[in-house]
Amino acid sequence: MEIIGIDVGFGFTKAYNGQNSVIFKSLIGDAADIQFMSSMGDTAATANLHITLDNKTYFLGSYAERQSTLTEYTLDQEKMVEEFIKILALAAAGTCSQAYGPVNVVTGLPVAYLKRDTKRLKQILQGEHEISYHHQDAPDEHRKISIDKVHVIPQPIGSIFNLMFDDNGKICDKNLAASKLGVVDIGFKTTDFSIFDHLQYIERGSSTMDTGVSKCFSMISDKLYQESGIHIEPYKIFKFIESGVIKIRGKTYNVNNLKKRVYTHAAATIASDLNRLWKNDWDIDSIIVSGGGSIPLAEFLIPSVEGNVIPIPKSIDARFNNVQGYYKFGHYKWGKDKTILSRQASPPEEAPSAPEEAPDSEETNKEKKGFAWLKRQNA
Repeated sequence: MEIIGIDVGFGFTKAYNGQNSVIFKSLIGDAADIQFMSSMGDTAATANLHITLDNKTYFLGSYAERQSTLTEYTLDQEKMVEEFIKILALAAAGTCSQAYGPVNVVTGLPVAYLKRDTKRLKQILQGEHEISYHHQDAPDEHRKISIDKVHVIPQPIGSIFNLMFDDNGKICDKNLAASKLGVVDIGFKTTDFSIFDHLQYIERGSSTMDTGVSKCFSMISDKLYQESGIHIEPYKIFKFIESGVIKIRGKTYNVNNLKKRVYTHAAATIASDLNRLWKNDWDIDSIIVSGGGSIPLAEFLIPSVEGNVIPIPKSIDARFNNVQGYYKFGHYKWGKDKTILSRQASPPEEAPSAPEEAPDSEETNKEKKGFAWLKRQNA
C-alpha cells in the first residue's frame, strides 16, 4: 500500500510519497488549443500540467498562468473544498505516484475548518478516480487512482510530525516528542496556530487567523495599480517578490522598501495574535515557524515572538514541512512496524526489589496521554 501526503493550499498544492515531491500553484485554467509546442523551457513534471478529470479538461499551475484565457484561484474555504480540492489533489497524487495499486492519503485542513470539512474532504477523495494526463511530446496517459483511506489532521501539526518522525513513522526525536511545542504555520491566505503537548493536540491554543502572505501581495499589488494603472493578481506577485523589482509595460518598479514595510506590518499582526492566543501557555518549550509564508516573513516575525523559536533552515523548502509530516504520519498510522510506539507507551516494568510501584510523574502522565491521542488517530 502506497502512502501519499497531500497538502492543497490556497497558494500551492504539494504532494510527497517518500521518493517524489510535487509542487504547483493552486491555479485552474481552461485548456486552450495550443498550435505550437516548444521543447525548450521548464522540464519539471508540473511545468505543463494538462489533465482531464470527470470529462472536463484543465490546465493547472504555471501552465494555466501562462496559457489559459480564464484562470481561477480562490481564497474562500468553501469554494476550495467544493470546486478546487478534488482537481488539485488528484492531479498532484497522480503526478507524484507512479503506482497503479490503491493508495492511502494523509492530508490537512486549517484548524478553524477541521470539524466542518473533514467528512466532506474524505468523501471527495476516497474511491476510484479516472484521470488523463496530456503530454506535449508523448501519448496521453490514462490513470486510475484508487484512494482507499484518507486521514485528515490539523495542517500545522504536519510540521511537528516532520521533525518528530522518520520516514518509517518511528519517533526519531524523543526530546521533541516529550516537549510542549507551538507551531506557527504561515500560508498564502491564513496563519494557523497549534500547540502539541507531549504528543497531545491542545485545542485551546489552536486557531486560524486570516493573515497570510496574500494580504502582503495584495497591498503591493494595490500600490502598483496606483502607480501603473495595471492590476496584478496576488498569485502573480510570487515571481517578482524575491528580486523586489517588477517591470510593467517596459517600466521598472522597485518594491523593496514597500515589501519591507508590508512584511513588518504582517509579522507584527501575527506576533500579536500569537502572544495573545498563547498568553496562558508560558510553558511552551519551543515554537516552530513553518509554511510557505514563513520564508519571506521569518526575519521580521521571529524577533517579535516571545519564546524559544526554532528557525527554519535555509537549506530546506518550508512549503514542504507539512506534507512531508503527513507522509511520515501515514507510515506511523498504516506502516507495518509500530512496535516502537507500543514499547514507549508501556509503563516501565516494576523492579523486583520494589515493594510498591511508584506513582507516575506528571511528565510521564502527559506522555501517556499523548500516546493515547496518537493511538486514537491510528484507529
